Amino acid sequence: VQLQASGGGLVQAGESRRLSCVVSGTLITTNGVAWHRQAPGNQREWLATFAAGGASNVADYLKDRFDISRDIGANTVYLDVASLKTEDTGVYYCTTMRRNVRYWGQGTQVTVSS
Repeated sequence: VQLQASGGGLVQAGESRRLSCVVSGTLITTNGVAWHRQAPGNQREWLATFAAGGASNVADYLKDRFDISRDIGANTVYLDVASLKTEDTGVYYCTTMRRNVRYWGQGTQVTVSS
């Protein structure tokens, strides 16, 4: 199982970004995919999940700015982040679990400048 995250970069505060997570080795309709991020000096935190069955959830404090979606045909899960703030800076990771083994992508860096 491999996950390839992309879409990060240097953005201005207030801008939006779409992060992509392309999954190979398993189907996103079989194993759900979650997004986490790790800000400098902080622990990794959960942001959103798109379950295999189609349910999705975003952390309560981010629901007004973040959205998760998927493209089954592309076996890809997206995280749309809007109205970015400097505190959104960090490495964004996607992850899935298959047969009780958790897999992580390499992460994509998002840096928000004021």
